[in-house]
Amino acid sequence: MAVEIPKEKWTAQVRKVTIGATSEEGGTRAKTLTVGGESALPFLHYEGSFPNKPALAVEIRDRKPDDWSPLLLDALGETAEDPAKWAQAAEAMGADLIYLVLSAATADGNPNTPENVRAVVRKVLDATGLPIAVVGPGQAEIDNELIVPAAEEADGERVLLGVCEEKNYRTIVAAALAHNHLVQSKTPMDVNLSKQLVILINDMGLPLERIMMDPTTGALGYGIEYGYSVMERLRLAALTGDKMTQQPMIVDPGAEAWKVKESKVGEGVPEAWGDWNRRALNWETLTATTLIHSGANIVILRHPENVARVRKVIDDLSSATT
Repeated sequence: MAVEIPKEKWTAQVRKVTIGATSEEGGTRAKTLTVGGESALPFLHYEGSFPNKPALAVEIRDRKPDDWSPLLLDALGETAEDPAKWAQAAEAMGADLIYLVLSAATADGNPNTPENVRAVVRKVLDATGLPIAVVGPGQAEIDNELIVPAAEEADGERVLLGVCEEKNYRTIVAAALAHNHLVQSKTPMDVNLSKQLVILINDMGLPLERIMMDPTTGALGYGIEYGYSVMERLRLAALTGDKMTQQPMIVDPGAEAWKVKESKVGEGVPEAWGDWNRRALNWETLTATTLIHSGANIVILRHPENVARVRKVIDDLSSATT
């Protein structure tokens, strides 16, 4: 006897957002990245359509990080010394989006400058044809100071700028409006806060089609359950017609997974934890794949091997939709 699978009937869908602009669109990108558009919960292909697979962003820095795990730096090698080479390496890994994070200070300890930011953004744009994101170091005043020149340098490229938080979204949104960019709207893990910031950004005149929602998450074993539930509730609200929760979601499993002890530390840990490299890679992979199941449209990764790993998971889960 055939068993009928119960099906939910959804009334809405996730909004489509496109990052990057080709020459025909006023930019210089070889390709663009469109995410969103799904009309059901992740990978439930029998309930809706999924026009765009979840995408992979690879994080690069404007200079070699001094706080990353040696496992990451060893895997990256000399590419971490130059943002242009790093961007090219990320493209070769199979990235869909280059996620450039600006530092608060240069390698010599001096404050980062608008001039340096312009030079780095130009180098990255010239080095790759992929769409890019440019975000600040996560300090509101410094973010505002550095993101404005980045937006100016990348005028017309439809760059994803970030991160917009409640205390600094106005300056970044204004830069996005002036130079035809998008923004990353980031809030603590809370459905109402996520929705409210999208409303505030939209009220400034930025179209909803130019807003990516970042609801924040934790790594495996470090709050991922709560982050998952918030993302799931946002997606449920979107599919049932709440227009201000219908933004595609971007989350950062790379940063979250690589800052926990299990990934960063190889000595002085229980023997039962096993091989350090295998453990660290698995931490990022499992964090990323879990968040994809919760509705993430873009996940940001760091380790080169994990780009291929997570890509295979996405392709395998998406194959049933064709």
